[in-house]
Amino acid sequence: MNKKIEKILYLPNPRGFCAGVERAINIVELSLEKYGPPIYVRHEIVHNPWVVKDLESKGVIFVDELNDVPKDARVIFSAHGVASSVKDEANDKKMPFIDATCPLVLKVHIEAKKHYESGAHIFLIGHKGHPEVDGTMGQIPYDSITLVENTNDIKKIKPEEFDKVALITQTTLSVDDTARLIKNLKEKFPKLIEPPKEDICYATTNRQAAVKSIAKKCDAIYVIGGENSSNSIRLVEVASQSGCENTFLISEIKSINWDQMEDFQSIGLTASASAPEILINEFLDLFKSKFKATIKKNIIADENISFKIPKELRE
Repeated sequence: MNKKIEKILYLPNPRGFCAGVERAINIVELSLEKYGPPIYVRHEIVHNPWVVKDLESKGVIFVDELNDVPKDARVIFSAHGVASSVKDEANDKKMPFIDATCPLVLKVHIEAKKHYESGAHIFLIGHKGHPEVDGTMGQIPYDSITLVENTNDIKKIKPEEFDKVALITQTTLSVDDTARLIKNLKEKFPKLIEPPKEDICYATTNRQAAVKSIAKKCDAIYVIGGENSSNSIRLVEVASQSGCENTFLISEIKSINWDQMEDFQSIGLTASASAPEILINEFLDLFKSKFKATIKKNIIADENISFKIPKELRE
């Protein structure tokens, strides 16, 4: 191309890493500094392939279960949280561990325990098989919590089988879809006990609001994030539902179809809460090298939240 095609690139903010993800990755990197490799992590620390590969190159070994961790080795629990039984297993094996669970996920764990202790049956809105959901359901006996994924699940619930009922949710859900499910649940259970503060985390809410703010202006939106990442998939869904039909999830920059992009005049770029800034910058550098770019920034919220690192890594 001799003459670069002109494009408008919308950059909504916030995008990229949230405080819980930053904390989890810092825990792993500080553990490497303090204890040396290898450091074992149960499940992916966050759902992003670039982050996982980067940490593996530094000496991190990701495992599915504690049985995969050698005796006397140190293990870190991922940002998504774990069932109580996993911590019990580590203690029984005298396996030193550091819990990198996001504090906002821990808040939901605490809510689940309080509702259970008060005699309430709990409805958890979330996605079956997601590590965060497995960890939350594993805080209390399984017969005291019911997973709700969609309206069909709610239709199957028989109100007469329950007395006191309470609600909690996964932290990385679609804000709008969750609101509809909560409305349906409240129609069945008018006395449903809701969280004192919304369980969907600030980062998920802000990134969805940011992508909504540009959706109708864009011919296409690119969401940088992992294919197994709940908050990444929700961003794609929200962008599409908010008016941008051509929405693409990009886990690796090399997978982008730049020829296809020539057909789009106005383009949006965002990144999920588990996607690193380096991938955003890589996209921007390539975009500017291929097209004449007019950058339009759109700030929805300023985020200045940070979470403490565990004491043993601060010493």
